[in-house]
Amino acid sequence: MANAQCTCGILRLVLREPSKLVVACHCFACQRRTGAPFGVNAFYAIDTVEISGSATEFVHVGESGRNVRPYFCPTCGSTVYWKPDALPSMIGVAVGALADPDFPAPAISIFERSKHPWMHFEGQIEHFPAGAIRKYSPELTRKV
Repeated sequence: MANAQCTCGILRLVLREPSKLVVACHCFACQRRTGAPFGVNAFYAIDTVEISGSATEFVHVGESGRNVRPYFCPTCGSTVYWKPDALPSMIGVAVGALADPDFPAPAISIFERSKHPWMHFEGQIEHFPAGAIRKYSPELTRKV
């Protein structure tokens, strides 16, 4: 069991099962959301996540063309999780909100068309110029 939280600790998640997939995302929305050149996102079955504390929802159209609903702490502003319409049974969690240096590395890197050219990953990782939802969605949305 793992826990994620915002900077001030008001918004918290208890993750009762391991992540289904870890993704490095280079889309401009993740760059702006994190203030970094990419975001690292862990996806969990939504029914295995317990959310406590208040969150503010922001809805935007992602580069996939579908809505993404990031949730952030109204006190400190940290984005802790999001719900992508493309994966309705999944919840994305910011790996940084887990504050776990031993968390697994990303398995895939998506929206590399907007990746900074100096950014490189070590080890085995699949690379996609756009999203990879079509390839991974049947596996991710399967009931566990």
